[in-house]
Amino acid sequence: MENKRIHRFLPGTKKEIEQLGWEQADVILFTGDAYVDHPSFGTSVIGRVLESKGYKVALVPQPNWRDDLRDFKKLGKPRLFFGVSSGCMDSMVNHYTANKRLRSNDAYTPGARAGMRPDNAVVTYSRILKKLFPEVPLVIGGIEASLRRYSHYDYWSDSVKPSILLDSKADILVYGMGERPVVEIAEKLASGMRVREINVSQTAVVRSDGPEDAIRLNSHEACLKDKKSYAQNFAVVETESNKMNARTIIQQSGDKTVIVYPPFPVMTEQEMDSIYDLPYTRIPHFKYNSKDRIPAYEMIRHSVNIHRGCFGGCGFCTISAHQGKFVSSRSEKSILKEVRKIAEMHDFSGYISDVGGPSANMYKMEGRDIEICEKCKRPSCIYPEICPNLNSDHSKLTALYDKISSQPNIKKAFVTSGVRYDLPLKTNNAAYLKKLIKNHVSGRLKVAPEHTQDKVLRIMRKPSFEYFYELKKVFDNINKTEGLKQQIMPYFISSHPGSEIIDMAELAIKTKGLDIQLEQVQDFTPTPMTLATVMYYTGLDPYNLQPVKVPRTSLEKTGQRKYFFWYKPENKDAIRRELRALRRDDLLRQL
Repeated sequence: MENKRIHRFLPGTKKEIEQLGWEQADVILFTGDAYVDHPSFGTSVIGRVLESKGYKVALVPQPNWRDDLRDFKKLGKPRLFFGVSSGCMDSMVNHYTANKRLRSNDAYTPGARAGMRPDNAVVTYSRILKKLFPEVPLVIGGIEASLRRYSHYDYWSDSVKPSILLDSKADILVYGMGERPVVEIAEKLASGMRVREINVSQTAVVRSDGPEDAIRLNSHEACLKDKKSYAQNFAVVETESNKMNARTIIQQSGDKTVIVYPPFPVMTEQEMDSIYDLPYTRIPHFKYNSKDRIPAYEMIRHSVNIHRGCFGGCGFCTISAHQGKFVSSRSEKSILKEVRKIAEMHDFSGYISDVGGPSANMYKMEGRDIEICEKCKRPSCIYPEICPNLNSDHSKLTALYDKISSQPNIKKAFVTSGVRYDLPLKTNNAAYLKKLIKNHVSGRLKVAPEHTQDKVLRIMRKPSFEYFYELKKVFDNINKTEGLKQQIMPYFISSHPGSEIIDMAELAIKTKGLDIQLEQVQDFTPTPMTLATVMYYTGLDPYNLQPVKVPRTSLEKTGQRKYFFWYKPENKDAIRRELRALRRDDLLRQL
């Protein structure tokens, strides 16, 4: 039964619930983010999807975990379950820099105020709810839970932790994009099924044992004793995650077994549209002071997301582990409907800030022969070379750009998501690059070569830096021909596994030769469930168990980072001493 009463915002107080005539909510969601009713905010999406299926959903944003816990008690018990997420970001990445320094702001909080969510938010919220309401089913999800479904290395405590299911005491973990599993969980609980009986695709649960035909990982205890066991687990998990037909995976932890069921099939266009066509207000909740802007919302309020999933398979990235390798795209009709809705917003000035996705230029791309995809285990469809079965035609994307640009009141539609530039360069899609650079760059084109040295790029699963040179040439030629004054904005990472001081010196020399003073740079931050993090923790390549050099200490990290800013006076003496000690005066002369 579809709900005929779609409300402006999901209720978050007892008074609001009473005004709706409810005796109680069916589902109560807790999130570490402020409440923004927008399809870029995952908890709002889950709430709207459940609401569209007829469930009474309440939402509590950024509950206070320090006081008498009134935020956790104020709505009472839900009829079906509590849902918990840290928000759009992992709470530890949100809180700390790569050097483990506490950040002074939070982009997902009004006024960017820090300290409005706890460290390890999913565990903190879940334990409170389980203590207050032990009999109520508890479902956790979002990126923080998703990437911690197995034993995982925690950078901030420098330790291997068990599945977050065990630490949080939750009943069910939803991994990946959670709309379909959450709806199925609600349906089963509503039918009277007990939470211990529920087995749903794309979820993880704790039982005494798992199915006999499941893949059995090395136990948590084995991972604690032996880094090689931990590395071997990752190779299995990533391989299964990148298959179209994955198997159930189980892992023993003490006397408990964590069972991770395979994901749902890739979403169809119709399913994607049904999610994005829901009646989001697209604005923060009216309870927030309009002067206390939410930076993350400001960035995306006039943007439109055209697809999910990424087949890049970058070694440091969590997107494919969370959203999946296979791309799910929306229809033109659904996207244009959202564009028209944006154009009607009172603060819209005619500019769509981003027509994008995890990688901006993978819209409608999939395998030509689905049977080949069903047999594939590759982590990337484009590395080390582009799969011959991949339909990499960019024409549907350029046609979409044209249709968006022709909508009433649209002056420009920009693409500010990162572009996987090797894809059009390798596949004869020059027309896409010309259209993008000529019509859809908001002053700066964001791309992510990440490094310049092949030995580091191979570990990252990124293309040779030669493709960036080629892109820069195309970019400069189009700007000159069209009389444009645009910049290319490359992103780089220091201290990535495999990167050494000499590699950073070479990076500095190559970017200097391009007359680029670097701005968009970062130190590598180990986050759960990435190839690079496994290498960082174990010092091994999980696929061949060969050693990998890893910069681990704060001194090593700051030592690499200074090469991004070689031109600053405070860095020059240290660089001179370092390169002379390494007997690389040749590099010193070039800098």
